[in-house]
Amino acid sequence: MADREKSWRNPKHRAQWRTTLMVQGKHVWLMPVSAVDTEAVLEVLRPLWHEKSETAKRLRGRLERILDAARVAGHRSGENPARWRGHLEVLLPRPGKLVRGHHAALPFKAVPAFVQMLRARKAPTARALELLILTAARSGEIRGMRWGEIDIAGALWTVPKERMKAKRPHRVPLCPQAIAILSALRPAEPSDDQLVFPNGNGNVLSDMAFAALLKRAEHEDITAHGFRSSFRDWAADETDHPREVIEEALAHLVGSATERAYRRGDALGKRRALMNDWGAYVCAPPKSSPSNKATS
Repeated sequence: MADREKSWRNPKHRAQWRTTLMVQGKHVWLMPVSAVDTEAVLEVLRPLWHEKSETAKRLRGRLERILDAARVAGHRSGENPARWRGHLEVLLPRPGKLVRGHHAALPFKAVPAFVQMLRARKAPTARALELLILTAARSGEIRGMRWGEIDIAGALWTVPKERMKAKRPHRVPLCPQAIAILSALRPAEPSDDQLVFPNGNGNVLSDMAFAALLKRAEHEDITAHGFRSSFRDWAADETDHPREVIEEALAHLVGSATERAYRRGDALGKRRALMNDWGAYVCAPPKSSPSNKATS
């Protein structure tokens, strides 16, 4: 870790490495690297594998890298007991089949009814969550949104790199439903650094604001971040939009570093069509139930 941590993006990443290894992986952490075997790795992974699958996957990967480094340095020999392919994959279920522990998502078919419920709520947090759904954005991107980032005439939101996970600016095409929300909220002459969704003290909403709203709405089983998964599932299952466009809409890095170096665009026009389709889907009025009356 001492050799590699200078290349890590921020102090939080360094802390996560140490926490997963020294807390969740404590049993292995205290062992000589030469003594670590498959059973020792399974002992720390199994308690996490179903309940905290994302943490378990990260811990496994970090163990694998450290044990590889130990082998290269001459501190151990033989197969890496934390290796997934051809080893742990025959003992543990595939990660893709596990329930997403930290970001439980609402099935996309239930999202339109959820949005209708949100629209009946007057709280600014409800408007913020509705905009989060319409833009497939992350919580911090919405909570930190400022009026200077919004081009209502151009139906475009430019998120600065400081609030993006990938640390690069991200242009978000705004569907008509999102523009309607922002137009209704926009002050007469907002300053560029004025928050769109301030809390009662004029500061950025707490990262627990959406969780509190979901709890009040009796939806404690889902998370705000999970709506990105709802959007991803809808786009893949219900539309013909290309995978690369969908991933770009989620601000995911697409392709290898070489491909990204040659591909400088961000498919804004194609993403606008995608987000307009998503807005029309989630804001569609609920379908009326067929009549149960018997015909004569």
